[in-house]
Amino acid sequence: MKYTFEPPAIPSVAVVGSDARFPVRRIFCVGRNYADHAREMGAADQADGREPPFFFMKPADAIVTGDGELEVAYPPLTKNLHHEIEMVVALGGGGANVAVGDALGLVFGYAVGLDLTRRDIQGRAKEKGHPWDMGKGFDQSAVLGPIRPVGSAGHPGQGRIWLGINGELRQDGDLSAMMWKVADIIANLSTSVRLAPGDLIYSGTPAGVGPLQRGDVLTAGIEGVGELRARIV
Repeated sequence: MKYTFEPPAIPSVAVVGSDARFPVRRIFCVGRNYADHAREMGAADQADGREPPFFFMKPADAIVTGDGELEVAYPPLTKNLHHEIEMVVALGGGGANVAVGDALGLVFGYAVGLDLTRRDIQGRAKEKGHPWDMGKGFDQSAVLGPIRPVGSAGHPGQGRIWLGINGELRQDGDLSAMMWKVADIIANLSTSVRLAPGDLIYSGTPAGVGPLQRGDVLTAGIEGVGELRARIV
């Protein structure tokens, strides 16, 4: 096939224990999936302890990944860049209207991710009822460690999820506090879009999100999944 210019490379992520890389198709993110984070963002408590999940997206080429300490550029047009540690679900299968009981069968593996947010831009968009795209989907906004396949990670339903900045602990939670579990997230999302291999789902963050400065070093980890280290430059 002839193109008008050379197509961009497919974004991909390393896989633990393999020399094959995981090609990224789309990036979905779940909003406010931990009650403590929902409260710190000003959401009202729900009578049953959770609200229906909602989703936003980041472009696949927003991925920052690699070996060792990752370098992430402080983005333009913001003075309030925030960190959010999240467990990322990597899909090896897909479908529409997936049953909850079948959802985990689509999962290829899990990874440690950082959902970076231009909070001031997001806040202004919320006030005006505008989309969040420029607050969430900017360049280098999806930091990601290597994917650990289900064969070695299992399906983590509990375990510590944490993030520190310059040696100071900022976020410290447990996967068991997710209001919508991985199978529920996949099943619900599949009613809106047809999922496919290569899709990533950032599953939400616990409380403790806050601002980042140039030069900050972030260390983050999820029990049984892995760790990552990144520097804001």
